[in-house]
Amino acid sequence: MNTKAIYAACLFAALNICTLSARAESDVQPQTYSYGSHLDVGKVLSLTEDPQPACGVVNAHMTYLDSAGHEQALDYRKFSDHCTNQN
Repeated sequence: MNTKAIYAACLFAALNICTLSARAESDVQPQTYSYGSHLDVGKVLSLTEDPQPACGVVNAHMTYLDSAGHEQALDYRKFSDHCTNQN
């Protein structure tokens, strides 16, 4: 049998295993924040909110790394960024 074909098949199998483990880590189920929830936020990766042209309460989403370096996600409610200059 051709050794190049065997090496290529082994490399392909190894890459597939790495890809599957990376996909498993990236599929994080978000928690929903409630008052008093303990959060272990080491580093914030992204903050997003539902678009709303006026001041009001919107749904927001935070993706972060915890103190162990695992990616986590959190859904919460907040005042829109359009509320900064209003009383």
